[in-house]
Order: sequence, then C-alpha cells, then structure tokens
Amino acid sequence: MTKRIVSFLLVIFLLLVTVIYSATTGSIKMGFFEFIGALFDGGNSQMEAIRDLRFPRIIVALFAGAALSVSGVLLQSVMRNPLADAGIIGISSGAAFVQLFIVAFFPTLFFMTPVLAFMGGALACMLVFALSWKSGLSPLKLILVGIAINAMFTGLTEAMISLGGSLNMSASSVIGSNLTMRTWKDVSTIVTYGSIGLIGALALYSWCNLLVLQDKTVKSLGFQVARARLLIAAVAVLLAAVSVVVAGVISFVGLLVPHIARRLVGHDHAVLIPFTALAGALLILVADTIGRTIVAPLEIPASTIMAIIGGPFLIFLLRKE
Repeated sequence: MTKRIVSFLLVIFLLLVTVIYSATTGSIKMGFFEFIGALFDGGNSQMEAIRDLRFPRIIVALFAGAALSVSGVLLQSVMRNPLADAGIIGISSGAAFVQLFIVAFFPTLFFMTPVLAFMGGALACMLVFALSWKSGLSPLKLILVGIAINAMFTGLTEAMISLGGSLNMSASSVIGSNLTMRTWKDVSTIVTYGSIGLIGALALYSWCNLLVLQDKTVKSLGFQVARARLLIAAVAVLLAAVSVVVAGVISFVGLLVPHIARRLVGHDHAVLIPFTALAGALLILVADTIGRTIVAPLEIPASTIMAIIGGPFLIFLLRKE
C-alpha cells in the first residue's frame, strides 16, 4: 500500500513539474514565480502567447498519453497478451487510414472524423480477433496477426500519400505526430472523447480483473466473457482512435507504461488504470518537451522519441517472456 501511495504522489509531482517546465521553456521563457503571477494577469502578452500556443499542446499531450496508456492496459486484459498495444496490432494505423481517407475524399465529413476513426480502429481490432482466434486466443498468433494488420493499413496509408498533390499536405496534418500548432478545438475534441473513454475504462475495471482468469472459470461464475471483451475492446479502440485523430500515431506508449505501472502498483485494475493514465500523460509530455527543446528551433516528434525508447523495450520483453 505504501509503495502505491508513494508511486502515485511521485508521478503527480513529476507531472506538475513537467507541465510548468514545458509551459515556461522554449522561444518564450518565463521564471517559475513570473509564470505563476502571469497566470492571473490578463494583460501579460507573454502569458497570452503561452495560453494560445503551449497550453493546447500540453493538454493534448497529457490526454493522448493517458488515452494510449489506458488503451494498452485494456487491450492486454482483453487479449491476455502483455505485448498488445494499439500501435503494434494495427488499431492506430486503421484509425489513421480511415481518417486520411475521409479528409482526402470526403472533406465535408471532417467533423465526424473521431467517430469514423473509431470505426477504422474497430475494424482493425475485429480483424485481429477474427484471424487469430482458433479454439481460444493464442498470444503469439495474436501479435503476429496484429503486426500483419498494422503493416496492411500502414501500406494503404502510404499508398494514398504517394498519390501526391494536396493529399501530401492532408497526410502530414492528419497522421503526423508532431504536436505543434494544436488549438483549443483540438483540446475540446480529445478532452470530450478521451474523458468518455477514461471514465468507461474505470467503470469496467472489475471486468478487466475477471478476464485475467481462464474463460471456463469465469463462465462458471455466470460471467459473460464475450460481452465483456467486446465492451472493453470498444473503449480501448475509442481511446486509441481519438488520440490518433488529434495527436497522430504514437506507438509503444500502451506497451511501455502498463508494464512499468504493474511493477509499481500491482495488477488490480481499480488502481492500475488511473495510475497508468497519469504515467502515460507524464511520458508523452516529457517526450514532447524533449523533442521540442533538445535541438531547438527544430523539433523531434514525440512518436520518434517513443520509437527510440519503445523499440529496445519491446525486444527486452520478447526476450524475457
């Protein structure tokens, strides 16, 4: 219990420090006390620029990290596979493909992209389940099928981009994972749909705990396994899709954070889900802040930072398990 409390307090403290550092570092710099004072000063021009440019970026990074991390926890619970992640098994690439398709060919439906991207991610998830299911879930087959589905949707996306013309501009704005130039409209989208997904995940924590058991054992208790898997997977896809719509495709977050979280707070999803959300928000904000400041004025996308960290971590998990 003490370890859980310390872990929560440490992550919350680091999150607050990173938010303040991210807001006050860059082309516009402010000291800590100057920043705190300017928060309540409506006439500070530097603070107005930070409000319009950095605050939306910070909030999007926080919600994208929380959404992707919790999505990973839910997918690992549903698929009984510690390597399940929306970016690895094709859910993110499926959502990105549908979003790009809508922007390119049906721009009048742009306001519906969160819902349509959810449908693209759901299609990818259904394909993974359908093609890997044979008398139960095989963890190895599930990951291999997921990688194939991911490659398929990534290839379709790249094929569309190769058409050239204005589609290249659409692609860079849709699937690019650079969080620069995010607006308060983006914040509204990710906060609305992300909050629905996170609340849904918390509401389903007891089902996630039960899915750890064998199907036969759970069914003997009168638990409807198929319905639980469907609902939990739907919430996971929603979280991944809204992150793709606003922040772009960022892989490995849902793989990296849940594993670290389980070591710190255990396997009870009532505690694991909120801790994972906080830790994921911290990780993406740190990655984005590093990418924005380490080679300023140039920027390294958060997805690139995560790939550098996540690739070796995936190899480590594969060798260990």
